[in-house]
Amino acid sequence: MSYKTQMEAAKKGIVTKEMETVAKKENLSPETLMERVACGHVCIPANIRHTSLSAQGIGEGLKTKINVNLGISGDCMDYTNELEKVKMAISFGAEAIMDLSNYGKTHTFRKQLVEMSPAMIGTVPMYDAIGYLEKNLPDIAAKDFLEVVEAHAKEGVDFMTIHAGINRRAVECFKRSKRLTNIVSRGGSLLFAWMEMTGNENPFYEYYDDVLEILREYDVTISLGDALRPGSIHDSSDAGQLSELIELGDLTRRAWEKDVQVMVEGPGHMAINEIEANMRIQKRLCHGAPFYVLGPLVTDIAPGYDHITSAIGGAIAATYGADFLCYVTPAEHLRLPDLQDVKEGIIASKIAAHAADIAKGIPGARDLDNKMSDARRRIDWDGMFACAIDREKAQRYFESAPPSDQHTCSMCGKMCAMRTTNQILEGQQVNLRPDQR
Repeated sequence: MSYKTQMEAAKKGIVTKEMETVAKKENLSPETLMERVACGHVCIPANIRHTSLSAQGIGEGLKTKINVNLGISGDCMDYTNELEKVKMAISFGAEAIMDLSNYGKTHTFRKQLVEMSPAMIGTVPMYDAIGYLEKNLPDIAAKDFLEVVEAHAKEGVDFMTIHAGINRRAVECFKRSKRLTNIVSRGGSLLFAWMEMTGNENPFYEYYDDVLEILREYDVTISLGDALRPGSIHDSSDAGQLSELIELGDLTRRAWEKDVQVMVEGPGHMAINEIEANMRIQKRLCHGAPFYVLGPLVTDIAPGYDHITSAIGGAIAATYGADFLCYVTPAEHLRLPDLQDVKEGIIASKIAAHAADIAKGIPGARDLDNKMSDARRRIDWDGMFACAIDREKAQRYFESAPPSDQHTCSMCGKMCAMRTTNQILEGQQVNLRPDQR
């Protein structure tokens, strides 16, 4: 029996090799996973041309995944440095990498990325439109944008952010909202500008069925972009954001009818007390489709530390239904991240995802935490380092101020609670004076 996409295969009762790979990673039966793919509650972004891919699932009942953004900009055109970021992301276990290049030889960089990466690859074709088409924004015809979508699909991209929900209805609602930060989505702002300058409907909305045909041909998952996501906690949960979300729910259903897999993107910036409700509303309006969130950042006053504001929001969001977290680095709002920024962003996002998996009761999520706790009880430093998300940093910190007694650290010394309790339980005397063992 033939099929074009993972969703079509699932609807026909076919377990693909990608489903088998994901089921093994998630400790699920392939049949259970297949049922979730068939109804759209799980997607497996896997372009038929991405041969180096190690398939991952995103959605209901699965581990929370993270995405790493990188790419070339007009002010920072170091391809070698971006590839180093790719290698770092892969080494730390990031499940997805988005190439957000908007300048220069984007095709060359993307080709290398697809060839070398076992992680899912995503793009935003709108970012590449100006350079690829070699036209000014108002001179681009509606169907020209589809040419860029097809080019990325042919290159092996697994998922694409398509801002199809910012149609004329959503724009009118946005204008009435009188936002503090207006539109902060780069792709969304470009489409808004194009619509206003040309007087036309959003081409990705007007020709949505054509977009779906392209994506279906290569089994590219559509990541429905939230062009009107809030860029400040002031604007969160406003009419503009929610009006677009309603449109995304309808677009989700239309994609599934064509057997195209879907993710839906979400906020953004959002106060902590609004996060749970937003996660539940998204799942309701978008029929249980996997939810992909940027943050959300829970405060607007921490430039240089937005990996922390994002991790706080991401952990809460994933606890209440988000399935996929886009990392945020300390450089957010300030500059293109360097290698250290990328590392800090990945670690913060991994912590948030793991914390949420524990809260959600994902099978096996606590196993490594229990191993770490056991190693701490035994004061087994090598065991602790082996369990650490960032082994190198943990070991470097420990060795930078070595204790006089290997069964302690330099903070507590002989007053280490683990050491004291272990000695008493083993029937030993506790000696705290420096000259005593």
